[in-house]
Amino acid sequence: MEKVILGIDPGTNIMGYGVIKVVDNKAEMVTMGVIDLRKFGDGYLKLGHIFERVTGIIEGYLPDEMAIEAPFLQKNVQTTLKLGRAQGTAIAAAIQRGVPVHEYAPMKIKMAITGNGAASKEQVAGMLQRLLKFDKEALSKFMDATDALGAAYCHFMQMNRPESQAHYKGWKDFIVKNKERVKG
Repeated sequence: MEKVILGIDPGTNIMGYGVIKVVDNKAEMVTMGVIDLRKFGDGYLKLGHIFERVTGIIEGYLPDEMAIEAPFLQKNVQTTLKLGRAQGTAIAAAIQRGVPVHEYAPMKIKMAITGNGAASKEQVAGMLQRLLKFDKEALSKFMDATDALGAAYCHFMQMNRPESQAHYKGWKDFIVKNKERVKG
């Protein structure tokens, strides 16, 4: 079975995107790049361009699912609001095309790829290059592209986990539900 995953790293100046294809539980990079929004002075024009470009990427690569990085709280509330609008616009483009959306916190993405939730963007990019076996020349000068690829890869990693993560009310509940794992 084949699955295509679109990853998005939302931004108001540079928005990253990355596409991976999963075949036989092996991921490979299809493409990555950025949507440059710096030439648009008006915030609403930026949102329109985000919608058009994300829709175009979806039509071009036909992803089965989209993984998007959750915006983190900025010191400036206005910046956080603008970032949320950009993310919401990308999500709306996916929903409008019937693509299911999955959101991941930046720390979760870094943890899934490097094993370190505080990893640098460069560490994430280097690990993705090794995991997906692409040339260094494919790396964008903008880390937003590899951040988006990271969101897609994180979703790929989550797909391989069992659907139901067990939740426990306490140690007694854990022991009752895991007798084969508990000695004595």
